[in-house]
Amino acid sequence: MPDGEHFRYEELVQFATDGRPFLEYRSQSWIVDDEGNHLRASHTESGYLRPAPDNGVEAVICNPMGIAELWLGTVTVTGIENARITGAMLNVTASNYVRTPTAPAIESGTRMYGIANGDLFHAFDMGLPGQAESSHAAIQLKRK
Repeated sequence: MPDGEHFRYEELVQFATDGRPFLEYRSQSWIVDDEGNHLRASHTESGYLRPAPDNGVEAVICNPMGIAELWLGTVTVTGIENARITGAMLNVTASNYVRTPTAPAIESGTRMYGIANGDLFHAFDMGLPGQAESSHAAIQLKRK
């Protein structure tokens, strides 16, 4: 984090489908010590991703801080082997934030999710009031 304290954390990201044309998304993270032991819960969010025309994606993501976010972007397939997607990149930009009166103010955001070599990569840039958008998190997640 550019202006904050660095920390170690673990994140669990899940995608699910019931066969209809959307993905359910859930992310949960914990602050961990150097051995990977959970010290405390950090963040959680959940939502839905829907396809849009021209490889577009619409996402609605909510978190318990009192923020509902609308994200718009595109998905690009970067690898296919034996009719199975082996690489893809999703880039989305925050289109709108709806906040409860006590929620923190966030003015902008971009997220990138990428699949490469079986891992999920995630980069999240965020802009706070009076500050330029900067890196909030960049991680590589391994499949369990």
